[in-house]
Amino acid sequence: MSTMATERTTLDPEIERKGYAHPEVLVTTSWLAEHLHDPNVRVIESDEDVLLFDTGHIPGAQKIDWHQDLNDPVVRDYVSREQFEELLRSKGIDDSTTVIFYGDKNNWWATYAFWVFQLFGFTNARLLDGGRSKWENEGRPMTTEIPRFNRTTYEARERRDEPIRAFMPDVHRHLDQHGKLVDVRSPDEYSGKKLHMPEYPQEGALRGGHIPTAKSVPWARAANTDGSFKSAPDLREIYETEQGLQQSDDVIAYCRIGERSSHTWFVLTYLLGYDRVRNYDGSWTEWGNAVRVPIER
Repeated sequence: MSTMATERTTLDPEIERKGYAHPEVLVTTSWLAEHLHDPNVRVIESDEDVLLFDTGHIPGAQKIDWHQDLNDPVVRDYVSREQFEELLRSKGIDDSTTVIFYGDKNNWWATYAFWVFQLFGFTNARLLDGGRSKWENEGRPMTTEIPRFNRTTYEARERRDEPIRAFMPDVHRHLDQHGKLVDVRSPDEYSGKKLHMPEYPQEGALRGGHIPTAKSVPWARAANTDGSFKSAPDLREIYETEQGLQQSDDVIAYCRIGERSSHTWFVLTYLLGYDRVRNYDGSWTEWGNAVRVPIER
């Protein structure tokens, strides 16, 4: 698990009460409202709906498009060290900058962007608890103005996938070693009834079902109705009492392309303090199309 590289953010009692293993990784809407003009803070919005930012966003926020900014345009992989370096330089970010991520859909894609940043060892990052919806529902300010920041000379680290990212061979080894798997998709995807999320196009895989032994824990169960994360006791009830996971387990989470499972990776790693959690971003798009891989329904 990545360790926070900077001093702990002054914790809001609202976050402390939830009992997380690493409460410093979250900030509240009230904290962010007080730090919007902090020169050492950069706010990043990352949404499923890539057009949403343009309709209004938190003042000072910049947009990261998960498809264009984080993914290689040709190979199914993430950006290179040089591309990541240029992305952060262009947004006025360096290692001294605290980056606050937020987005739509319970911070679904915000955790995905956070996860990609961790691949490059960028640990001075937080999530806005409750994301865009909580900020909006509280009537806090929104703007359509696009901020501009001076370029930095940020130097990115070499990308290290192994600690938090799993590939298909890793999943096969994991199965052989009786490792724990968490399928965070919808129940119909898990059962094989559907190849897609409810209300989304049928796409991505030739076969339905789930990886053998995987536990079904839909990702959004970790969120409250206002988009904020559930408390640690409530999360332990879901993942440990219901599903039998333990903090010492080696866990791989997956979904369809790795974005929903990044949310569960974040919950297990930072909120519950699991030391060995990897996100299999090949997920069902890869597994459900592969020849002769084992599938359960």
